[in-house]
Amino acid sequence: MQDLAFYARNFPAPGETVVGEFRPGPGGKGFNQAVAATRAGAATHFIGAVGRDAFGAGAKKFATKIGLRATWIEKPKHPTGAALIAINSAGQNQIIISPGANLALHRREVPADLLAGADVVVCQGESDYRTVAHTLKLARQIGAITVLNPAPMRADFDLALLRHTEVLIPNESEFVALVRLHRDCHHLLREHAAFNEASLHALKPEALQRLCRCLGVPVVILTLGARGCFVSQTDGGHLIRAHPVEAIDTTGAGDAFVGGFAAGLVRFKRDIRAAVEFANTVAALAVMQPGTAEAMPNTREIARFRRERAHA
Repeated sequence: MQDLAFYARNFPAPGETVVGEFRPGPGGKGFNQAVAATRAGAATHFIGAVGRDAFGAGAKKFATKIGLRATWIEKPKHPTGAALIAINSAGQNQIIISPGANLALHRREVPADLLAGADVVVCQGESDYRTVAHTLKLARQIGAITVLNPAPMRADFDLALLRHTEVLIPNESEFVALVRLHRDCHHLLREHAAFNEASLHALKPEALQRLCRCLGVPVVILTLGARGCFVSQTDGGHLIRAHPVEAIDTTGAGDAFVGGFAAGLVRFKRDIRAAVEFANTVAALAVMQPGTAEAMPNTREIARFRRERAHA
C-alpha cells in the first residue's frame, strides 16, 4: 500500500478545508509488519501484490534499501493499494484505504517452499480471505506459529480463519466486532448492556478473559493503545502495560507491535510474554516518529531503549 499522509493541527470538519503537510511513503498492514520484523532483527520474507505503477516500484525500492526479502506478485490490471491518512497534532489518525492489487493475490501465488522454512507466519486483512486461510492452514501443517492481525476488520470477515490461528492480535474495535460476530460469544454479551470500545475499557480482567476465550484461539493479544495490551491464554489473562512516550504519529503502532511480536517470538524462542514486551518497545519507538514503514525502529534503537528503561 502507498501511504498518502497529511499532517494537520486538527482534523477537518465536514465541508471544511484545512492546511497541512503532505508526507507520502510506503505502507500497508503486511508490509509495515514485515518492515518492523526485519528492522527488529528477524530474517523476514514478505509476500505481496502490487500493480505495475510508481507506487509498486517505490515499495520494491524501499524493501531493497532496508534488506527486506520479498516476493512481489505483479497485477497489471490492478493498481497498487493506497491509503489516505490524516494525522492531527495529538498523533491520532483517520484512514481510508483502497486495497487494489492486494485483493487479487491468489492462494496459488503464495510460494509453499517459503513457508516450509518459517518459524512464524503473519497474515492480516488487506488480502483476499481465501488466500489468508490457505496460508495459515499451510503454515500450521509445517509447524510454524500462525499470527493473524484482523485489520482492517472487513464486513465479510471469515470466522473460519480463527481455526488456523494460534495468536490473534486485534485492537479494540476489531475485538468488539469479532466478539459480536462469533456465536460462541453471544451468551456472554447478555452480561453487557452495550458492548463497545468504551465499555471494553471498563471491563475487569476476569470478564475480558472470558470474552477472549470465547473466540477459541489459543492466544489472544488485545492491543489497548496507550494502556498496553491484554494477553489471554488458556491458563489465564493479564495486562502488560505500554511504555509511556510522547506520540507523534500512531498510524503504524499496531503494525509495529505485530512485527515486533513476530520478531520477539523468534528471538525469545516462542516465549509469549517476552515477545509481547519486545513488541511494546517496538511500538513505543514507532509512534515517536512520523510515518509508518519508515518509522519502524532498528535493532540499535530497540536495544538502547530497552537499556534506558531497564535503568529508569
